[in-house]
Amino acid sequence: MTKFLMTTALALSFALPSLAASVPEGTKLADKQEYNFWLLDAIKSTDPAKNTDVEGSDVLRQLFEGLYNEDGSGAMVPGVATDYTLSDDKLTYTFKLRPEAKWSNGDPVTANDFVYGWRRVADPATASEYAWFIELMNIENATAVVKGEKKPEELGVKALDDHTLEVKLSTPTPYLIKTLAHTSTFPINQKVVEAEGDAWTQPGKLVGNGAYKLTGHNLGVDITLEKNDNYWDAANTIITKAKGITVNDINIGLTRYQSGELDRVDIPAGQYPRLEAESPDEATTVPYACSYAYIFNISDKGPEALKDVRVRKALSLGVNRDVIVDKVLQGGQKPAWTWTHWAIEGFEAPENPDQAKTQEQRIEEAKALLAEAGYGPDHPLDLTIQYNTSEDHKKLAVAVQQFWKQLGVNVTLNNVEWKVHTDRLQNQDFEVARYAWCGDFNEASTFLDWFRTDGYNSGKWSNAEYDKLLADAKTAEDTKPIYKRAEEILAAEVPAAFVYHYANADMIKPDVKGLPLDNVMNTWYLKDIYRVAE
Repeated sequence: MTKFLMTTALALSFALPSLAASVPEGTKLADKQEYNFWLLDAIKSTDPAKNTDVEGSDVLRQLFEGLYNEDGSGAMVPGVATDYTLSDDKLTYTFKLRPEAKWSNGDPVTANDFVYGWRRVADPATASEYAWFIELMNIENATAVVKGEKKPEELGVKALDDHTLEVKLSTPTPYLIKTLAHTSTFPINQKVVEAEGDAWTQPGKLVGNGAYKLTGHNLGVDITLEKNDNYWDAANTIITKAKGITVNDINIGLTRYQSGELDRVDIPAGQYPRLEAESPDEATTVPYACSYAYIFNISDKGPEALKDVRVRKALSLGVNRDVIVDKVLQGGQKPAWTWTHWAIEGFEAPENPDQAKTQEQRIEEAKALLAEAGYGPDHPLDLTIQYNTSEDHKKLAVAVQQFWKQLGVNVTLNNVEWKVHTDRLQNQDFEVARYAWCGDFNEASTFLDWFRTDGYNSGKWSNAEYDKLLADAKTAEDTKPIYKRAEEILAAEVPAAFVYHYANADMIKPDVKGLPLDNVMNTWYLKDIYRVAE
């Protein structure tokens, strides 16, 4: 058995008051420790098994805590788990849980709570859109459970005692620890769920084990969190109350930030240079592991034209990525010629000949491809782009509409609310749809698995070689050539037009400290935040 412990330094940091570790010595804290953050869309669910969006994850990380968290640089650090052992065959992980961990109602957090939570995600009866994540972790029998071929009780996760969790894998999985901060791996209090039914996620009923409690939720308006005094490290948690405020218009979000209503907000497209000049102590931009794309519906429900790779290739070539990044966004983003974000740890992008071409060359090639496919002045291609409500998404969709008009493609824009958008994506009820994927952990497979035949894969593209590559990567010692080849297939088959890789361009109040600015995953925790006296 191989044993993994916290480093001495890290172990000591948990033994000492976190004020000493988190707040520089001599710092004067503000009397009022409250924090208001911006949400673009309504949170669909505060159930860890049913959440599917980034903003929901941001909230859930405050209400629940998994085996591990991420620190300010993205490294994995103990959450409920304190250490683990790994069997010699690398198939069995045994986690030791901290005995002081409690639920917000005072119940102890036990290994059984993780067993119940993970089984619940995998159980078809839950209808979790993230059941595939349990499969991705390669937990023993995960696929059979997700497909309904085996009972949830047969999932390879077991409580050896209240504070010892055993996880059996079907194959060695080097990135497993990186997955353990994901919301779908959070524990769930079975007693509360069974007592409250579907209402268990409501304020006053939700019982979590995170640093905060849910005390208010007005869907599409705001969500209120207050410090959980039963959290194992509550003594060192500084922010006492937080509110997530939903503002669909990013420009209005900026206005509400400037009026003092919000403490952090995304910077609208094109405004970073001005705001950085005006407020250099508030405007920030850092790489963020998300990629923006227009997904092509290749399913039976999609338009016939998009089943032709020449059409998809032409549409991708027609997108002027440099204009979008340099003229529209202007916030540190980079043009995307891969699905995987360029800053993901260990990722090496393949060479793409299209990237080296001028946009004029790309347009000429695109026109030729469309003509080959039978589209032109006498037979124009008509498409609808669907995007969810946001001024920035609208700006990009309008830009792409104009880019494709140069190719002789007529584009209709369709703006819908977030829930409608995601429902339509899930049901292949679209032609071309704006979408962005933010990595679930810092490894290229979190992007590439999306396009597996049985992945999230809203457009239902399928490629046998691609699927095999991603399967092989799970056990490969060197994944770089595998991921490189997978990206080459995406470039050749074009299931989507990749547009840009994110950077987080934010306005942050200067008295707010503790937000991570070196974590490409942009994973943040209220418990790490504090306000200094101005």
